Formats: sequence, structure tokens, C-alpha cells
Amino acid sequence: MFQHVTVLMEEAVDGLAIKPDGIYVDCTLGGAGHSERIASSLGEGGRLIAFDQDDIALNHAKIRLAPYLDKVTLVKSNFRYLEQMLLTCDVPVVDGVPQVDGILFDLGVSSPQLDEAERGFSYNHDAPLDMRMDQGGAMTAHEIVNTWDEREISRILSHYGEEKFARSIARTIIKTRDSKPIETTGELVELIKLSIPAAARRTGGHPAKRTFQALRIAVNDELRAEEEALAQAIRCLNPGGRAAVITFHSLEDRICKQLFASLLEKCTCPPDFPKCVCGGTGKLRLVDRKPIVPSEQELESNPRARSAKLRIAEKL
Repeated sequence: MFQHVTVLMEEAVDGLAIKPDGIYVDCTLGGAGHSERIASSLGEGGRLIAFDQDDIALNHAKIRLAPYLDKVTLVKSNFRYLEQMLLTCDVPVVDGVPQVDGILFDLGVSSPQLDEAERGFSYNHDAPLDMRMDQGGAMTAHEIVNTWDEREISRILSHYGEEKFARSIARTIIKTRDSKPIETTGELVELIKLSIPAAARRTGGHPAKRTFQALRIAVNDELRAEEEALAQAIRCLNPGGRAAVITFHSLEDRICKQLFASLLEKCTCPPDFPKCVCGGTGKLRLVDRKPIVPSEQELESNPRARSAKLRIAEKL
């Protein structure tokens, strides 16, 4: 059973300002919590297009969204192909670009993927080193750990995981695999513990958390996919359409924040001008100046939501 607690569900869907006859896209179907809420808000003529690359999530969604399947199109694809796939979904097209009324991203790995031991995402279960969100993907954590050179492993642990002991962990990995391949998450966790000073292991959560995050991001090319998909999302929005983006760590949030900031209104005309003549009006406005975070009530029921941030922008 695909059990997943949807984060910031009310805030994210309300932020899209759903029109009953609008066309909306959920780029990260997951447990279908956001999708169900969007679909239930749609009336005659409304549509939801939902993306996921995980067959388990898509099969679960067929059941959860059964009452709304006449309004829902499920797409098996990475969201980095958003624009390309929307062109196959019979939506309005302007100057060759598909146009919709709202797009939602709930980034990061879903709870079922974390909790299914065989997927290899979790440092709490011993499993083969996999970490692929798309089980048809070529790259695995096993390949990175056992074939990449020390400098590259250290780089991704430092950049994607913000791991202070990246060089030490990479060195231990290389030394160990010279004797035999590192096959499981449990073996990797023990190597990480050996690489981190005892005092540091006692603070800041599980010592393998940052390394596992970094490997997952690298395996699935998550940050580059996010950059590509967010840029496409802005192009694909109708004027007045909104993009709602939920992130779970600083690297994801920084990408979203910087993209939105680069497209904001930048009018430099004097305030007494009746209309803008500088041409710096931008493409977006922020719906909320600061990111929305989970309430204390939500955190009590779902501690995994603690790092979540929601940013919403409207196309001008």
C-alpha cells in the first residue's frame, strides 16, 4: 500500500487559486494527495495532468483518483520533460508552447520510497544500493559508490549533501572498495560512521543522512531536472496562472527562489508615472513575499514536513 502524508496540501492547492474549468498540472504525483484535492475542485471542463516516473505511484493514483479519472490524465515521465509531454496532452498551445492555469511541484523523495527497504533510499534499512526513482533508469547509487573516483564522490557529498566530512567519507569508500565492492546501504552506513569523528556522530541526526541525500540527488539528477522543469513551467503558464513549489532542502529552495527572483517585476519608473515605460515589468509576481512553512499542528502529525517550504508565483 502506498502510504504517504501530503505536506502543505491546503496551502499549496489554495495557492493555485483553482478555477473549476482550468487546466492544472501536478508534476510530482507521489501519493496523489495534492492531485486528489485539485481534481475534487474541478468542474465541467476542468482538467488535471499528473506526472510521475514511479509505476507504484501511478498504479496507486489510478485507485485514489478513480472518482475523477474523467478529468485526470496520468503521465509516466520525469517532470524535466514537462513542456514536451504537455504537447501530447491536448492542451491549448500558443506560439508552440502548451498553456495551463497552474503547476504544482512537491520536490524530494516520497515517504513510500523512503520506507520500502528494497528501493535503497533509507539508511535505516539494509538493502541493495539503488536509489532510483524511475526503476528503468540506468544510474544507481551502487554505480556511483563503486566506480566514481574519489574527487567526484567527495564533490557530490559536499555539494548535494552539504557534508562536512565528504573527503573523509570518499576516502574510506575508495579504500574499502579496493578490497571488495560495496553492495548494500547497511555496508555504506557503517563506512560513513567510520569516517566521521565520534563527537560529530552524536549531533545533527543520523550520520548517513547527508550522504544518502547527496547520492539520491546525483542518481536522479534532481537539481538539474528541477531547474529545467521550473523554467518550462513558467513558459507554460497562462497569464494569471500560478506555480506552487514545495522544497525540502536548501539547494532545492535556492533554485526556486533564484529563478522566481530573476523573473520578478523590476519596474524602475518613478512612482508618479501613470504606467510603466521602462520595459522592466518582469514575468512574475510573488503571491507571498516569504515562503510558507508547515503549521505546528502539521509538524506534530508529520515530523518529516519540518524542512518544507512553499513558494508561489503568479505569471503576469
